[in-house]
Amino acid sequence: MSSTIMLKLRGAPGSPYTRKMCAVLRYRHIPYRFIIQGSREDHDLPEPAVRLLPTFFLPDDAGREVAVVDSTPLIRRFERDFTGRSIVPSDPVVAFVDLLLEDYADEWLTKAMFHYRWAHAADIEKAAAILPRWSRVDADDEHVAGLSRMFAKRQIDRLGVVGSNSTTAPIIEASYRRFLHLFDAHLSRQPFLMGHRPGASDFAMYGQLTQLAGFDPTPAALTLQTAPRIVAWVDVVDDLSGLEPSETGWTTRSDVPETLQALLGEMGRVYAPFLLANAAALASGAAQIECTIDGAPWVQRPFPYQGKCLRWLREAYAALAVADRAAVDRLLTGTGCATLFTSIGKSFSR
Repeated sequence: MSSTIMLKLRGAPGSPYTRKMCAVLRYRHIPYRFIIQGSREDHDLPEPAVRLLPTFFLPDDAGREVAVVDSTPLIRRFERDFTGRSIVPSDPVVAFVDLLLEDYADEWLTKAMFHYRWAHAADIEKAAAILPRWSRVDADDEHVAGLSRMFAKRQIDRLGVVGSNSTTAPIIEASYRRFLHLFDAHLSRQPFLMGHRPGASDFAMYGQLTQLAGFDPTPAALTLQTAPRIVAWVDVVDDLSGLEPSETGWTTRSDVPETLQALLGEMGRVYAPFLLANAAALASGAAQIECTIDGAPWVQRPFPYQGKCLRWLREAYAALAVADRAAVDRLLTGTGCATLFTSIGKSFSR
């Protein structure tokens, strides 16, 4: 696909995945047209099977415009379609670490984002007042008030899907606090997760943090108090179009800093056991996940999409060359992430 083609997408400022993908496009110098969900311009557009944000409108094999969602595969599609300024590390071992951290941000940090926004009174009040106004800032207050009530109820009702409830709330909040300390320590050594140039995981972290550190009052205050460096980092990553990346900017497999492994350790501490328990519940047809995460009970409904996430991670692991897989295994030792692959490791002994 030519870099002169302008991509078209629908999204919203309060969507972390919209923010993730717009930042990717800015960094990669890919022109795009952004359409606010629900705006006057958002009409007569094709709909995806599942309406998610952002939605890209891309040509299919016959040249027809179709709706495409899901940021992780879209990033890989754009890596094939557009050259230069890649956000996937060239070393397959480092690229796999980047994929793990992207998935952790997209699927675990988003639990914190959704939890804080819809479980705390001040955050509910702000989100209900602001989010419905993005599509029509000129809408009258009476109209917005009705939308606010409807929107807030719908989102609060979805807390159980994400996994936020009275049992899991302490785990989610404790994990976010640890993440702030760990990510702050990493950023004190290098400007991005993947070294001196951003990987897909950087944009995934950025997307969630645009909300956690920049919009929702409770986590934003916590982030500012705990790690102002992270608040500044979010502002910087918003537009990296002026950054000139170098191939030597990537972290190498032989020099992965302990701060990056510590972040993998947080993933292994909380997200890995969730993924395994979720997969087991889906396989057995259980109506509820009941497991222990970080020494405390975790209860929620199974989430089919995150079952797919585990399958995709395992497929990426299986696709690694033998030597690369061995290098990944060494990096994951002691992080808790190896449990995602050890139960099937014997099948990868080719």
